[in-house]
Amino acid sequence: MARDSHDSGFLQAALIGYQVEKEKIDAKILEVQALLSGKTAPVVVARTGGKGGGKRQMSPAARARIAAAQKKRWAEFHKNQAAGA
Repeated sequence: MARDSHDSGFLQAALIGYQVEKEKIDAKILEVQALLSGKTAPVVVARTGGKGGGKRQMSPAARARIAAAQKKRWAEFHKNQAAGA
């Protein structure tokens, strides 16, 4: 048991640190298990509110839609530039 608030705060910080380390270890265990089974490891997102850290995968259809929209924007931009000159 903690004797005063200082000890309690220190113990709470230690607990949070250990929980973060446990999550990292659990993620590594999942990676090793996936390697052993021949499957890809699932993406693990930490509960700290941050991003997962990996690149997002986009389908070829989504890339094509984005490319078409960008080409359309650039065509409109160049059309307006030619009309203004």
